Amino acid sequence: MEKKRVERMLVIPLGILIFMCLGTIYSWSVFRKPLEKLFNVGATQSGIPYTLFLASYALTMPFAGKFIKKIEPRLLIIVGGIIVGLAWVISGFAGNIELLSLTYGIFGGIGVGIVYGVPMAVVAKWFPKKKGLTVGLTLAGFGLSPFVTAPIASFLIDNYGVLSAFKIIGVVFIILITLLSLPLKFPDEKEHAEKKTNNIELDFSIKDIIKTKQFWGLVTTYTIGTLAGLMAIGISSPFGQEVIKMSSEKAAIYVSLFAIFNGIGRPIFGTLTDKFGGKKTAIISYIIIITASVIGLTLGAGKEFLYFIVFAMFWLVLGGWLAIAPTVTSNIFGAKHYAENYGVIFLSYGLGALTGGVISGVIRDKLGTYEYVFYPVIVLGIIGIIIAIKTLDKIKIEVK
Repeated sequence: MEKKRVERMLVIPLGILIFMCLGTIYSWSVFRKPLEKLFNVGATQSGIPYTLFLASYALTMPFAGKFIKKIEPRLLIIVGGIIVGLAWVISGFAGNIELLSLTYGIFGGIGVGIVYGVPMAVVAKWFPKKKGLTVGLTLAGFGLSPFVTAPIASFLIDNYGVLSAFKIIGVVFIILITLLSLPLKFPDEKEHAEKKTNNIELDFSIKDIIKTKQFWGLVTTYTIGTLAGLMAIGISSPFGQEVIKMSSEKAAIYVSLFAIFNGIGRPIFGTLTDKFGGKKTAIISYIIIITASVIGLTLGAGKEFLYFIVFAMFWLVLGGWLAIAPTVTSNIFGAKHYAENYGVIFLSYGLGALTGGVISGVIRDKLGTYEYVFYPVIVLGIIGIIIAIKTLDKIKIEVK
């Protein structure tokens, strides 16, 4: 019994640390300026590896979800972790932005896609009655990652160069992720079965959920929420330097501070979803997005405090959606096919990444500043509220 308790208590901190490695993607804005200078490219091109990384790991999730029940969790994490680490190492030898987009963007994204769903599934199995809170806590590692990795990456770039930074980080990830994965496993099925209640168990598979308005509503609202957040994360450092006129070092510090909000957004919004349901929590998130965007329209040189408020709100909500969506998926469609179902719904994250990255890059290159990115986000936030109201209800099950 004591051994089971220890195993149960370990899954969350181990998951947090694994996600902190994977979440280094959120420190990408620290890499952008050095890469633009090294490869002589603009904002649109320097955003491509970041965008492809997010899209690749979103596309990998549905396929990886099918193996979570069949392959031991630690093995799946080790395989994905090695791919992630090697992607970083190989990226250190890239000679242009196109090759970096392939090595870091696609291969790195595939590795994260393999790992991402595993700690979540393990935690959800160990804590079936508090999925929103515990999954949110675990995912906080992904959001908090830049708090640690942004200053480390900035230090490595300044002292060894941007390509050497990729190599060093990659080697560290291979070692860390492998070691952290070793204790992770699912609880015994017999023990898990004893904890089940007499409630009706939802059993929606992928072919069932795509026929519901709830599925399409969740996909759309998730896309909008991640689009706004990922766009903000991708431009946090360059926006601070170009619009607010701060140094790259100070911008990196702000990125690490924003990571705290991304991290705490997950347990906060996970708890809100447990308590109020997906619809109300989604509406709250969009109100925050619209408010941040309206304030963002006033930003300019020297307005560091408002810059902090605006981007902290965006990072908070992105973290929030990464707890809202998996919890809503389980609550509406059931836990039986959760890994596969959320893998498909997670494609919304990739779509949000692609769209947000393109929008911000084009606006910067065509209009000469990132200041105009807030206008489309306000419109999308309003659309998100409408769709959430219309679609994010629980499916009514008739008891025969």
